[in-house]
Amino acid sequence: MKQQEERIAMRSIKRLSNGISREMCAAFGSGMFSGAQGRTLHFLLAHTKIDIFQKDIEEEFGLRPPTATALLKELEQRGLIRKEPVPYDARKKKIVVTEEALQYKDCVLKGLEELNQKLTAGISDEEMQVFFSVTDKMLKNLAK
Repeated sequence: MKQQEERIAMRSIKRLSNGISREMCAAFGSGMFSGAQGRTLHFLLAHTKIDIFQKDIEEEFGLRPPTATALLKELEQRGLIRKEPVPYDARKKKIVVTEEALQYKDCVLKGLEELNQKLTAGISDEEMQVFFSVTDKMLKNLAK
């Protein structure tokens, strides 16, 4: 066992991120979706009653526009989403899940819910509130 070293926030966060990515790949087995595709599809499937735009995806996942564009292009090429113009703004196109994507809804929602339960097992509501407070502050720090 290695000696106790100074704990560094970004190292812990990176290890957690890597673990979550591995679990997501396992949850969607046999390469059905990449972790990013699964998360994005989950977000879209959970919000089918409202208009979602690329900007919403960027904000939800902290993505830069080119990264979000590439991710959405992959989902579009796989026939899981399409972009439709909105009547009130010719510059905007909402992201709509296709019938094919809806076939995966139960699988995606269940897989991510199970992963979230596994990740937060044994953590109290109060501890989760502290976690969210700290991560929100860290995100604000990065935005400065």
